[in-house]
Amino acid sequence: MRTVLDFSSLHRSSIGFDRMFELLESAAHATPADNWPPFDSIKVADDQYRLTMAVAGFGRDDLQITLQNNVLTVSGERKADHAGEVLHRGIANRPFTRRFELAEHMQIGGASLKDGLLVIDLKRELPEALKPRQIPIENPAQPAIEPRRLQNQAA
Repeated sequence: MRTVLDFSSLHRSSIGFDRMFELLESAAHATPADNWPPFDSIKVADDQYRLTMAVAGFGRDDLQITLQNNVLTVSGERKADHAGEVLHRGIANRPFTRRFELAEHMQIGGASLKDGLLVIDLKRELPEALKPRQIPIENPAQPAIEPRRLQNQAA
């Protein structure tokens, strides 16, 4: 049973949230995703996040991380396989692609691979124009904008 979400009432009372509504609608219609490789998403601080993926058997040359249009894509494909006859394959080596929708102004802080774990650090960096700023309160005795005086003209 699938429930259809109607965002029309929210569209009437909000401005500039089109991207968020598109994400919610696409999430409602999304097909179940493959859960491999497993990952952890951790909030380290107010504006810092860490994504940890278990990529056992993949080396640095087998992995690719890209960021485009607020979509972080992590993909992996093993280029070399073991020599000899495989009697049992318990370690998955199939290619994968994982996509993560990032909020605006998210930046990649760095990525590292150690002990089969790929760690990607993310940080939200707001531009200076979007950061909160103090607005000084003017003295009521003085107008904030001085009126222009007309020279050589009768008022």
